[in-house]
Amino acid sequence: MRFLRRLGQLLMVAPPILVIGVFVGFPIAISAIYTLGHLGGPNSAVSAIGLHQVSTKGLFTLKVYKDVFAERNFQASLVASVWVTVVSVAVVLVLSWAIALYAWRTRSRLGRALTALAVVPMFIPVVIASYSILQFFSYGGFVKTVASALGMPHFPTLGYSLQLVVIAEIWVSVPFGVLMISSGLGGIPPSAFEAARDVGASVVRATWKILVPMNLLPTVIVTCFTGISVLGSFTVPYLVGPTTPTLLGPEATETFQSFAEPQQAEVMAVALFGLSIIVAVPYIWATYRANRTSRAQAL
Repeated sequence: MRFLRRLGQLLMVAPPILVIGVFVGFPIAISAIYTLGHLGGPNSAVSAIGLHQVSTKGLFTLKVYKDVFAERNFQASLVASVWVTVVSVAVVLVLSWAIALYAWRTRSRLGRALTALAVVPMFIPVVIASYSILQFFSYGGFVKTVASALGMPHFPTLGYSLQLVVIAEIWVSVPFGVLMISSGLGGIPPSAFEAARDVGASVVRATWKILVPMNLLPTVIVTCFTGISVLGSFTVPYLVGPTTPTLLGPEATETFQSFAEPQQAEVMAVALFGLSIIVAVPYIWATYRANRTSRAQAL
């Protein structure tokens, strides 16, 4: 009976695992094999149209990785991806905490209005938002027009720059951050915060010592999911960012479409996947910690 019960449990979880394995795991595996120099089998179709490919007759070769990582364009795009991700995540966390904390503490109409306004970008398509932000900050946009009217005709513009990519990524990511942080704060009793304030703790100290630890998992989720979203974004950097350096998503696409180098593009995808795994580590740790705490409380 125990064997049948475990078999039934395995059969219940088998369909989603098989779907993920076939449609996600298998493409990732054959792509990784392709970057290691194996051009035949499932990779024969893409290798037939590729240029400057590296093949091996042995187990694997890392020559294509060495070649790609030695390219200056890739190095610049890698640094740009990390820089945009770090800055975007930091600003999203600050804005999300500020809006959610103000609404949680005041319980006022202004707080609810700020929360509602922060969620509005979630309902605007990324393409439309990207074009709007580009027109707002470009040479003939609102900022440049106001600056010219105020006697500053040489005011710098942010069109097609990494700074504008950061602004657009923040616009796209803040709604999720506000929702998650607000949801986490909603489960914290105000008495815990007020007790810290009564013994002399400042707002910043009480937030850091009381609210952040009690709202750690939503904060980590916002950090990791925003980081992975920015790293893997394509539409925003493609529309509002510079030609070079750009993020790894547009760089890999350009390598494949314009230079017909799918193997090199796959190496960039592998590098992007590795960065995403690094970003996801805190989420795994926080989830494991929360589950272990829940089991300990249950016992």
